[in-house]
Amino acid sequence: MKRYEILEHKADLKIKVKGSSKEELFLNALLGMEEGLRPETKETKEEIKREIKIKSIDLPALLVDFLNEALYLIQVHKEIYNKIKFVKFSENEGEEDKSSSLLFAARVGEENKSFSSPFNTARELEGELIGQKVERFGEDIKAVTYHDLDIYQKEDGTWEAVVLFDI
Repeated sequence: MKRYEILEHKADLKIKVKGSSKEELFLNALLGMEEGLRPETKETKEEIKREIKIKSIDLPALLVDFLNEALYLIQVHKEIYNKIKFVKFSENEGEEDKSSSLLFAARVGEENKSFSSPFNTARELEGELIGQKVERFGEDIKAVTYHDLDIYQKEDGTWEAVVLFDI
């Protein structure tokens, strides 16, 4: 399975990411984003480790928040990361996002009806990014966006996402 592919876009960077699990999907999204930065790495065997901890309202927000935090670390420390050691990757089923439920209920005209979706629960991840120092980047990514964001699980159990980066 191809980890990611860069899709055609007039002004920004758009990638389609694949993974056999959500964890692999997040790693592959990170690798795709980093390819878009066109890093020139230093010749070193030193391994850099950075902790990352993200909590978001749902899975799409978790992906965007994760990539934005990784982008921040990449730019501030001039590093790229090629591995993630997940300590936690969870879905807190009991913490439903009520605003999503109300929005859906308003759309179907039934305010008292509760709607549960695989994407409207609090999500969090903790882990360690592992990588190396970079000399410079050939491209700059300003941010990971929600525009055209799509994340879904296919019938065969694999995950796919489409992510747009503002450059």
